Amino acid sequence: MTDAQRFRDLYEECHPRVLAYATGLVGRQVGEDITSETFTVAWRRLRDIPAPPLPWLLGVARNLTRELWRRDGRQYALAAQEAQRIITSGTQVEDVAAGVTERAMALEALAGLSAADRELLTLVAWHGLGPRQAARVLGCSTATFSVRLHRARRRLERAVEAVGPSRDPRDSRPKTTVKEH
Repeated sequence: MTDAQRFRDLYEECHPRVLAYATGLVGRQVGEDITSETFTVAWRRLRDIPAPPLPWLLGVARNLTRELWRRDGRQYALAAQEAQRIITSGTQVEDVAAGVTERAMALEALAGLSAADRELLTLVAWHGLGPRQAARVLGCSTATFSVRLHRARRRLERAVEAVGPSRDPRDSRPKTTVKEH
């Protein structure tokens, strides 16, 4: 297989997930630039890319993003739209109003966490990486990642509790009572 074909296969397989990761860190427009630069680095270092390639590529994207933050002095924000997924763990909300309430509480709770905690949680919940792959992205051991993730999940749980209990909006309607005479 030629280098060009290997790169093409790598790009087709990983581009959407690298773009999602970069977009989650810095927004759509800058995320596209980071993704392009990530694949430029991948082309230059094609023979150095380990299998599976995604954690390595996400690590490159993360490093490029950090470089951008240092250079520009800007803060980043993760894509908190997926916070509800972290909290509800796949449960479906039947009522639209309840879903909106859950989402708002999840976003508020996630926004209250540190950037490091948000990154840990979204690498697993949104980007679907396992502990070994996510640890590779962050440049730490799997054990260290697992401990950090456990702590971030506990902090998220406390943040959700602090925002308010999850309740069905229908339960907050005033109750009417019928008086008997």
